[in-house]
Amino acid sequence: MNTYALPKDSKAWQNAIDRVAHLLPEGTTGSIQALKQLPVFAIIVVVAKTAVDKLTDSGRQMDDVVQTWSSEQRGWQAVVVADDEMAVANAHLIGTHEHLSDVAVYRYLLIPTDHKEMNADKREAVAHIIDEQLTAYLRKTLKPKPNYQFQVDETGQVSELTPEQMAQLKKGYIDVHILSIAQMLRRHKLVCFDMDSTLIHQEVIVELARIAGVADKVAEITESAMRGEIDFNESFAKRVALLEGVDVSVVDEIIKDHISFSEGAFATIKALKSKGCRTVLISGGFTPFAKYVAETLGMDEYHANPLLATGGKLTGRVERGIIDGKAKARIVAHVADKMVIDMEEVVCVGDGANDLLMMAISDIGVAYKAKPIVRVKADTSVNITGLEGVLYAMGHRFDKH
Repeated sequence: MNTYALPKDSKAWQNAIDRVAHLLPEGTTGSIQALKQLPVFAIIVVVAKTAVDKLTDSGRQMDDVVQTWSSEQRGWQAVVVADDEMAVANAHLIGTHEHLSDVAVYRYLLIPTDHKEMNADKREAVAHIIDEQLTAYLRKTLKPKPNYQFQVDETGQVSELTPEQMAQLKKGYIDVHILSIAQMLRRHKLVCFDMDSTLIHQEVIVELARIAGVADKVAEITESAMRGEIDFNESFAKRVALLEGVDVSVVDEIIKDHISFSEGAFATIKALKSKGCRTVLISGGFTPFAKYVAETLGMDEYHANPLLATGGKLTGRVERGIIDGKAKARIVAHVADKMVIDMEEVVCVGDGANDLLMMAISDIGVAYKAKPIVRVKADTSVNITGLEGVLYAMGHRFDKH
């Protein structure tokens, strides 16, 4: 089976807008900047295929469910966004055998039935409310996750759930992305990623500490930082100090035996590059690991902290200018400036609090399997898929055949 990356398909979203042009102020349908000022939302629903199959077996379709929900929202109308045939014709074979989450992706335009003007803060608040309400409605409709570990087929045969099925149940069934229609119509040219727990599963400083035998002490400092007792830079310096005297050979050992890429990472980077996006890794971790991850994935550039060593041993010191949240945001802005693009053409992806500033200055900030505080402040969150869920949130899709 081959995997194809489909274009963002902005024409499909524009077609949906044209169908409801009579509900919009005159002269706005063809202007991204004008649409940006209106409470017109793109809804992208990503659902596990197991849940879709269950819904279909009950005689219902996802589009019907969403339309029923929208009919109960006074003053709002949902429009199905139909695929544009040219998107399929222009698909790129990305040549990866990487397993992607078995999900279905549905797209809708949500528009007020009468013209409403809202400032940016109110539009953001409305988007969060819609997200919460629609997600809750879909979870209720698709039924809650079962707490058993077996299934019964149509013949009455009982069998245990496969590890993949159990993993899907633990992750949940649904991701709902509520974004401005303007964000779907724009072409994004730069996508920046955090590394630890985003592009890879691991936190590299934790791996270094484990091999050095100081994992518990590093954990104590991390917890102190999370309680707000010390800031990121101080906690980083204290953790690195514990690595003094560790042989530099542990770097190669960790890269060889302890680094694993997030599901969907290869497909995501290949798909973005096939669409002409520049992909950049920006990490508060260390350069040797960032170099390996970026080059293995085929990313365009990487930024991280140097891992200082002398005489084949780590020094335990850090250079001035640690890459913290502020530095990440500065790097994103600098790369965009070099590319001569606006920040509205930038997407940032991460999982931690130190990723929030770069998310805030970008057009779309995506929280990937992130902590609650990050999910709340991000534009949208990916939880049930691998990293390819970032593409779904951006409006891209995959086709497998």
